[in-house]
Amino acid sequence: MTSTRDHIKLLLLQIRDEPRVRIEEHESFCRYGGLRPDQLAIHNVFDQPEFDVEIVEGYDALIVGGASEASVLEPDRYPFVPASIQLIRDCIAQDIPVFASCFGFQLAVLALGGEIIRDQADFEMGTIPISLSTSAREDILFRGLPEKFYAVSVHRERSVDTPPDSIQLAYTDQCCHAFKVNGRRFWAFQFHPEVDRQCLVERLTIFKDHYTDGEDHLNQVLTNAVETPHSNNLVSHFIDRVLL
Repeated sequence: MTSTRDHIKLLLLQIRDEPRVRIEEHESFCRYGGLRPDQLAIHNVFDQPEFDVEIVEGYDALIVGGASEASVLEPDRYPFVPASIQLIRDCIAQDIPVFASCFGFQLAVLALGGEIIRDQADFEMGTIPISLSTSAREDILFRGLPEKFYAVSVHRERSVDTPPDSIQLAYTDQCCHAFKVNGRRFWAFQFHPEVDRQCLVERLTIFKDHYTDGEDHLNQVLTNAVETPHSNNLVSHFIDRVLL
């Protein structure tokens, strides 16, 4: 375990192709993790789709980011999906600390033998209210958070149930939103702990054709968006309470 924040080193498994979002995602994890940019290295799967657990060697933890240009349900189209699932399984087996956001959550569900389904319409988008389970009260990351809080969530694919060998920590009426793997330092979030309201505005504007039905729909989502401080704190909780 690293003794000081200044010496901590993490690896971001990044599933982003759009140049602006590549930069923004890295900056967001650094901002809410209290990290210098050089403390969070990047392995982008669009650049390097073949990899194994050795990429994590020398790092204190793995962060798995989100995606708007890939699907966990299309492994033939995206060859890095099977490699990412195997990496997650290896990290679980070796108890390598992992913080998985959105696409990372979906990969983790499949890695544990759960099911991901796709929504063609009426999917969660914007800043949404998240509810905590009873188990979250004792969880090292969620301890101290209110029973309901807002978080950024934009996803067409979801898991209705908590995957096997895990504990549900947060949920909405539509899906499981956070879980921890039993006996492992592994947390996964369907919402985006690293994304705040301003970042949501920027990302949805970039990907509006993918997620919205036009300018009016986009403006409605962004107008209703609120700040998400409680969910954003989870990134620093992972570093302060798990790694340090």
